[in-house]
Amino acid sequence: MRRRRLPRAGALADLPPSKIIRKILAIQLAYYVCASILILFTALVAGTAFSPDLILSWRTVRGDTTVGWTLGFVWLLNSSLGAIFLLLFVSRSKLIPDFAFTVHFIHLTITSFYTHSIPTNMLWWGLQTASATLMTFLGMWACQWRELRPIAFGGQPNASSRQTQATDADIENGIDLENLSRGRGRGRDRDGGGDYAAVASKEVEPNE
Repeated sequence: MRRRRLPRAGALADLPPSKIIRKILAIQLAYYVCASILILFTALVAGTAFSPDLILSWRTVRGDTTVGWTLGFVWLLNSSLGAIFLLLFVSRSKLIPDFAFTVHFIHLTITSFYTHSIPTNMLWWGLQTASATLMTFLGMWACQWRELRPIAFGGQPNASSRQTQATDADIENGIDLENLSRGRGRGRDRDGGGDYAAVASKEVEPNE
């Protein structure tokens, strides 16, 4: 009898390839839309003309201009917001690094095609490394935080929480639960706090 081969651990074992591609495209689109909004707002505030080069060209990220440093901080902010997209579309902490680095690899590919050259600016490479690391860290933290949240079924508190609430309420009302538990089931201290004495019953003689 032929044994069934175990599935390989990783993204392909958890999600089908078509679903992975759709998620990557959705995250990449959200990544660029958010970056466009942030860079457009920054350009309007700084009084700089907005152009696609600010988004797709690696030459605009420079260390000798104010615009270059500002773009660097904007891209880091965009990576922080990208963790929200990973939380919404991926929701699995172990898959976050794959998606985060895939987003930046696609950005590298698009940037290279747009500028017709591979980036040679070390500041740009450092920015991409920091951006991918930040997105991975925040995405994993957000997913793990949601995975570790307690699950409430039907909005009803569990037994331990109900017992804790009852205990707190009894303490506030001044009820000594320890003494009650000691006397429970024994018949002690329920009718006024005295001990019971055994009384011999008088036998009734039968009529002759």
